[in-house]
Amino acid sequence: MQRRVFLSQSLGALSLAQLRVRQLRADESPSEKIVLGIMGLNGRGSDLAQSFAGTPGAEIAYLCDVDDRTPPRVADQISKRQTRRPELVGDFRRILDDKTVDALVVATPDHWHAPATILACSAGKHVYVEKPASHNPHEGELMVAAARAYGRTVQLGTQRRSMEKEIEAVERLRSGEIGRVLFARGWYNNARPSIGHGNTGPAPSWLNYELWQGPAPEQPYRDNVIHYNWHWFWHWGTGELGNNGIHALDVCRWGLGVDYPSTVTAGGGMYHYEDDQQTPDTHVVTYDFGDKGITWEGRNWHRRGFEGNMFGMAFYGDKGTLLTEGGGYKILEPDGKLRTEQKGSESQQPHLQNFLDCVRSGKRPNADIEEGHKSTLLCHLGNIAYRTGRTLKLDENTHQIVGEPEAAKLWSREYRPGWEPKV
Repeated sequence: MQRRVFLSQSLGALSLAQLRVRQLRADESPSEKIVLGIMGLNGRGSDLAQSFAGTPGAEIAYLCDVDDRTPPRVADQISKRQTRRPELVGDFRRILDDKTVDALVVATPDHWHAPATILACSAGKHVYVEKPASHNPHEGELMVAAARAYGRTVQLGTQRRSMEKEIEAVERLRSGEIGRVLFARGWYNNARPSIGHGNTGPAPSWLNYELWQGPAPEQPYRDNVIHYNWHWFWHWGTGELGNNGIHALDVCRWGLGVDYPSTVTAGGGMYHYEDDQQTPDTHVVTYDFGDKGITWEGRNWHRRGFEGNMFGMAFYGDKGTLLTEGGGYKILEPDGKLRTEQKGSESQQPHLQNFLDCVRSGKRPNADIEEGHKSTLLCHLGNIAYRTGRTLKLDENTHQIVGEPEAAKLWSREYRPGWEPKV
């Protein structure tokens, strides 16, 4: 009996050792490919497909979009970067059914991010999902649960988490370079055109509008929504706060080392255009974390921002200021004099490589979905505070809204029957 136990334990230890060797070899060898399917190609998806195809150790097997005009064009681009020509599909569930596919890249409108991620995890796929993580807070909670329940790597597309100089900037903040850091500001300003007033009618022949809507309750096709202006409708999007504010808020939260706010207030409105846009064109949100604070401001009709940049993040300490911009950063003395400046790159390649490395090793990625959910939650809370006109208070244990029933209703949403996300 002792001999059999000894042999069993020895073989078990050997198997674990062999598994670890295989993992190390996968980390080191780009020849061990990770096979990907890309969902959503009109926007970030096309860019991600080309970037992944040009990354050693990755191969694009599928391109998927509900607009049947787009996949052939993207396939031509991909074929210049890899020998395999991707298969073109209109329904992402075809990708999930293929057991040779390791990961799904989700670059769809916001209302699809969580349902697609959860279905992919349940099908045994790892996921790279574009920001914001979810369309509402409850979906974010489900995404974290799905990643953990199925043991999948889920990386959010907040690529600054993998930029060398952004990491260095946060390390210098944490080391006390600008003293006690009490406040951070994020902003995004742009000069977007009006979306006008759309007309309802039948969807064009090239669009599978039913699948584009997917989990969202059905609405008539409107000709000024697809492929970009869905951002400005609550039914599908999360406004500029979820579109670009997530990048700033993620870095602000990361730099300050905070997780959940205690209170959130918001103001703003549709001040510039009179069109179909529902989300604010001017939006200011303040997050109180007890001993620290964050403010975010967005304007999509005027490009001038803070600290000389249309987009950026600033940290204010009692011994100086740190500004991040262009993948690099500056540190200023209390009187504004430049102390140091570090140039950096805004390339997303390190973030994609980090995802692939973690798929191989099983380690948590730089923008793991749990961190991504926390940052995306700030966007949702800012939107909920704006939509209800209420100051939101969060329970310190559950991190959910308390004392505001109307606001709490926006924690989740209604779904089209059969598409309710579940773990």
